[in-house]
Amino acid sequence: MEERSIEFQYIFSDDYNPIYCNGAYGGVSTQGEIIVNFYLERMPIPNKMTHKLNADGTLGRVEKTDPDTLDSKVIRFVSSGIILSESSAKSIYNWLGSKINELEAKKATSFVESGKKDEIHE
Repeated sequence: MEERSIEFQYIFSDDYNPIYCNGAYGGVSTQGEIIVNFYLERMPIPNKMTHKLNADGTLGRVEKTDPDTLDSKVIRFVSSGIILSESSAKSIYNWLGSKINELEAKKATSFVESGKKDEIHE
């Protein structure tokens, strides 16, 4: 029997822009799909700050911030999200597990190969 093959071409949208995320929030929808919203968790940045001026004209201590509750807040900036079927979620789960194992093996040998990429297959 003749061996068959198929070629996949990757096409990126004009606004493709990989982003950093350090967390996710989501769950299971009423339709039985898995919803994942990716976020970047960071400290808030004030809208305004007022500083005292030192006698020599340089900036002194912070007098007030707007809002004044910055110390009690954390920002979770949600940049994107995905909706997955159970089958796709399992496939990505397995793929991520294999990438984690690969990374841990490389760390164990103190060798990090850059640029190695792989695909997810269902």
